[in-house]
Amino acid sequence: MSSFPPSGLPQTTTLRQRLADLRGPAVPPRPLDARALAALAANPGCGRRALLDGAGVDKTALASALGSPAAFGQSQFAMIRGNSFEAKVKGDGGAELLRLVYEHLGAGADAAEPGPAGRARVPDLTAAGPEGRAARTALALREATAAAAWTLLDHPMLALEVAGSPAYLEPDAVVVHPDGRWTVVEIKSFPMIDGTADAAKAGAAARQSAVYVLALERIAAVVEGAAVGHRALLVCPKDFSNLPTAAVLDIRKQCSVTARQLARLTRVEELAAALPEGLSFDPSRPAGELTEAVEAVEAAYAPECLASCELAFHCRERSRTADAVTSLGRSVRGELGALTTVGAALAAAAGAGDQDDPTAAALHRAARLRAEALESAALPTDPLPEALGCPC
Repeated sequence: MSSFPPSGLPQTTTLRQRLADLRGPAVPPRPLDARALAALAANPGCGRRALLDGAGVDKTALASALGSPAAFGQSQFAMIRGNSFEAKVKGDGGAELLRLVYEHLGAGADAAEPGPAGRARVPDLTAAGPEGRAARTALALREATAAAAWTLLDHPMLALEVAGSPAYLEPDAVVVHPDGRWTVVEIKSFPMIDGTADAAKAGAAARQSAVYVLALERIAAVVEGAAVGHRALLVCPKDFSNLPTAAVLDIRKQCSVTARQLARLTRVEELAAALPEGLSFDPSRPAGELTEAVEAVEAAYAPECLASCELAFHCRERSRTADAVTSLGRSVRGELGALTTVGAALAAAAGAGDQDDPTAAALHRAARLRAEALESAALPTDPLPEALGCPC
């Protein structure tokens, strides 16, 4: 039984204040990044992650307070190496980066300039706060498109509304082509061996780039002559050197899937309004109270969460405790239909389930066929090879 009074969100309480109360009055909000949004889009049915990310809760600290810490993030050495490589790629006014963009994506058939000559235009994007930086980025994109010249935006700030809550995103770079195209550039420190990057890492970079493209499309919609390219450029070290090389990422599918999944997310205010007053995810609170607070928000755990969510180990433990089939994966959960627990699935396989249920009947038949196959495998082998004197 919950110890929180069952009251919804009062109409006089603003959403901003409510979210601040959820994460803790003294806890600063943790901003959403493209990696978090890509993971959120991959599991739009998880209200727990949507609410925690929308409220800016530090899930790493929360997981530690719950006793189920997850090791996420790069090592200090990897971060230093990545920053050094990025500085090398963007050095000399972005000449090397522009060369890679032109080599792989061109300037466009109607471009005024055939190729980048020397340094690109690199506008100053500094401003106060994320809102100011996002506005300054939008202005720089508009000016660069009107100028019809190669322009490099170094760490621009993009805004994207997710489930009714604003998210501010910072790609490594955005290049404006002379023909008005905007290209997202992802700079990573993992190597590209023989022109090919690790498939899993390249896929993660593609999903992040898709989030940036969705944010850029909202700006391009009001900028005359602008078009956001659905081919991003992945820049990595070549082989085992520190020399940059690049590959084109076709992210049309990722953009479509991410947009559809983000649109399915329940709005943050709806999730917050359904919670009892006084509930908080402040990591300084006792573990028992935090566990009760987390369990008040519905989750949709899947094994894939282990690679992208800080609360995955906590959710996996609760899923296993509840004997839920979600711990076996989304595909298994989808196949089992109304059988939501492992025990119910095993009972159906043993013939104790409702045989009028097609899923239970199919499980029982599969278990019977498996038993027959194992029984057949235990029989003596075909005597013909032995009779023929075959040594096998």
